[in-house]
Amino acid sequence: MAKAVLVYGTGISGCGAADALAKQGRKVLLYSDKPAQVDEELLALLAKQGGGLFCGNGAALLPEVEQIVLSPGIPLSNTLTDTAAASGIEVISEVEAAYRGYKGHIIGITGTNGKTTTTTLIGEMLETLPVQTAVGGNIGQALSKEVENLNADAWLAAELSSFQLEGVRDFRPDVAVILNLTPDHLDRHHTMEAYGEAKRNIFKNQTSEDVAVLNYDDPTVRSWGELAPSRVCWFSRREQLNQGVYLNGGNFMIAWDRQLYTVCHKKDLRVFGGHNEENVLAAIAACFFAGVAVEDMKKVLLDFKGVEHRLEYVMTVGGVPYYNDSKATNPDSTIKALEAFDGHIILLAGGHDKMTELEPMMKLVQAKTDVLILLGEAKERFYEAAVAAGVQDIRKVATMDEAVQLAHAIASTPQVVLLSPACSSYDMFKNFPARGCYFKELVAALPK
Repeated sequence: MAKAVLVYGTGISGCGAADALAKQGRKVLLYSDKPAQVDEELLALLAKQGGGLFCGNGAALLPEVEQIVLSPGIPLSNTLTDTAAASGIEVISEVEAAYRGYKGHIIGITGTNGKTTTTTLIGEMLETLPVQTAVGGNIGQALSKEVENLNADAWLAAELSSFQLEGVRDFRPDVAVILNLTPDHLDRHHTMEAYGEAKRNIFKNQTSEDVAVLNYDDPTVRSWGELAPSRVCWFSRREQLNQGVYLNGGNFMIAWDRQLYTVCHKKDLRVFGGHNEENVLAAIAACFFAGVAVEDMKKVLLDFKGVEHRLEYVMTVGGVPYYNDSKATNPDSTIKALEAFDGHIILLAGGHDKMTELEPMMKLVQAKTDVLILLGEAKERFYEAAVAAGVQDIRKVATMDEAVQLAHAIASTPQVVLLSPACSSYDMFKNFPARGCYFKELVAALPK
C-alpha cells in the first residue's frame, strides 16, 4: 500500500498543496500543530483518498508517511521534520511539490524587497505571449494550484520567499531573478549567510541553458554571479552595461548578443522611485528571455499602476497626499519609500519588531521627514534609534486611528503623509494588506 504525504500547515499554501496532491491520487494527511478548520470540500476530497485533517501529534503519523510538504510558515528544521529526516522521510517545500507536477516554463523571482511588484509586472508581460500563463507562489494562491491546468508550453511567474526556497531540492526555473538582499527574517534564518543561502537556492539547479537575472548594483547579489551555474544577465540603474539591462539617459535599455533595444523612458511610467526602476529592469530582463516582444513590454509598462500597499497613492486631503506603503515590512523597504520623495514627509512607522538594524533608515528619516509618528510593539526601540540619529520631531501613539488623526492635524502643503512601517503587522493586524486597507479607510474618513 502506497504511503501518505503529510502536508504541514493549513494556510493557503498547505490547503492548496493538499488539494492538488489528493487530486493526483495521493493519500494526504493535512497536519497542523494546533486545532484547525479547513473547507468541507477539501476534507471530503482528502477522505476519498484515505487521508484527512490531523492536529496535535505529528510524530504518531510518521510511520505511514513517505514525504512531508511544508507550508512557507513552517521552518525547515523543527521537531517533527528533524525526526522525519532522521527516519529517511523526504522533507520539501510546497514550491518543490508544485514544481514536480509541472512541465512548463518558470520565471522565479526572489529578493528581500520588490518581489510582488516585479512578479506582478512579469505576469502582465507574460500575458502578451500566445501561451497559457499564471502568477503564483508568495502571491495569490498556492503554486500547486496555479500549475494544475498548465501545459508544457506555459509560462509561470513565481514569487518566492526565502521560506519557500529553504525546502527546494530539484526546483529549476528557466529564469531566476534575484532583486536584492538586505537584513530581514533573521528571527527565522538567524544569520545573513543562512538567509542568503536560502535565496541562492533559486539558481542552484540551473544549467547553462538557463538564465540568472541579478542586480549588479547590490554588492552581495553581484558577488553571487560567479556562483550561478547558468548564464548571468545583470541589470543596473547606475551602470551602462556591455551586456544586460540598464538605464541610459532615463531610457530602459537591453543589450544582448550585440543587439541594442530601447524599451521606454522612465518618465513614461505610472510608478515612481528608484526601487521601481530596479523592478522594471528586472522584469524586462526576465521577460526578454521568455520571448516577450520589446513593444509588448512597453505597452505593459506604460499602463502599469503598481501593486496595492506598495507606495500606493490613496488620496489628497487638504492639499496633502497620503500614501500607503504597508508592504514595507523591513527598514530597507522603508528606505526605498523615503528615497522616492524629495522630503517634507510625515512618516507613520512601527509594528511588530523584527529586531533589524535601524541606523541607516533613521539617518534618512532625519534627512527626509518633518515628523515621525511611531506606533506598535516596535515604537520604543524605534524612538531610541530616531533620537540617536538626531530626528527632531517624534510622536508616539497607541493606535493607527490616533496616528492618522495626528498626521491630519499637523500636515500641510507641501508635506506628504506616508505609512511605511518598516515592521511586520502581526502586533496589531492580521497581515500587511489588512493594515494597509485599514489605513486607507481611515484616510477616506478624514474631513475633506
